Amino acid sequence: MKKVDEFSGLLLIGLLAIFLSGCAGQQLRTKSSVVDYLYPNKSDTAIKPSIPTLSLPLKVGIAFVPESTRRSGGYRMWSGMYGANNLTEAKKTDLLDKVADHFKTQKFVSDIEVIPSAYLTPGGGFSNLEQIKTMYGIDVIALVSYDQVQFTDEGVLSLTYWTIIGAYIVSGEKNDTNTMLDTAVYDIASKKMLFRAPGVSNVKGRSTPINLSEELRADSIQSFEEATNSMIANLEIQLERFKAKIKDKPEQVQIHYSKGYSGGGSVYLFELLILMFFVFVKNRVKT
Repeated sequence: MKKVDEFSGLLLIGLLAIFLSGCAGQQLRTKSSVVDYLYPNKSDTAIKPSIPTLSLPLKVGIAFVPESTRRSGGYRMWSGMYGANNLTEAKKTDLLDKVADHFKTQKFVSDIEVIPSAYLTPGGGFSNLEQIKTMYGIDVIALVSYDQVQFTDEGVLSLTYWTIIGAYIVSGEKNDTNTMLDTAVYDIASKKMLFRAPGVSNVKGRSTPINLSEELRADSIQSFEEATNSMIANLEIQLERFKAKIKDKPEQVQIHYSKGYSGGGSVYLFELLILMFFVFVKNRVKT
């Protein structure tokens, strides 16, 4: 009878440990919002954009909007150290360079400037964009925002954490990193959003409690990179849709061409007409 009681007690402890390990978890969320940046006050949403006038080729700026960080979660053992934000300024520049390289391939873009986050004031709104426009001489700005959530749960293997060896070698932590990046392109003068392009990523991984912080940091960066590639692919689609929209509904966007700009095709047509005229005159002189 005594052995039965001891077995029942051990079984109860084991079930309780499994239950606690299944419930233990933590969530880390880092995000930024274009809406919070451009419309920090409720009254700001009443701002009515005007019809944009785009002078081609455009001078474009690209920047990450300011972010905020929130951490939540329940009790867990071996919680480790979590960085407030794995997206450093150097990594932001690296990701923005990839997006900028795509814009550079567009004929309607003459210059593109990667703008440091320090020049964007949290809640700065369109007045902040006007300052950036003056500083960099840009017409249009691509504002990049993101929302990344990292979940960590302990699996059944976490029972081995009761031993020192298990805590170091058993990957009982299940990590899930979800990231969404979004590029919203605005004409600064008219305060009008021209188009937007999202990108998403999901990275799943495992780690021991000892190297949890390191693994989460690596998963975070990997997820940002994957979301950037996804966003660039969608950017191409949205650019084509924007071009089609201009053709179908020219009243929504006014297009002007700078002197010498050939991207719209009008200069090429003019040169072709001049060439045809000289060929015609030359043939008449010969006859």
